[in-house]
Amino acid sequence: MPIVVTLSLELEALLRDRAARQGQDVNLVASQLLASILQSEEQDSEEAIKGIQQGLDNFEEGRFRAFESFAEEKRHKYKLSAD
Repeated sequence: MPIVVTLSLELEALLRDRAARQGQDVNLVASQLLASILQSEEQDSEEAIKGIQQGLDNFEEGRFRAFESFAEEKRHKYKLSAD
């Protein structure tokens, strides 16, 4: 079943321009762009979950430090006031 998407005139013009520059059908270009975005979002989500899990694992294994220590390090590094 086909999906119909309504684009703004500006977005449609950008899409048609890209398709013309690539010498490809506008529907193919739209499909490729959508697939790329969806794959990228999936990868971002997987990486975020892995990062969160790593943080939880570190905490459970006692590999953490007090926020005050972290904040002091960043204040020193970026020459920020303690306010």
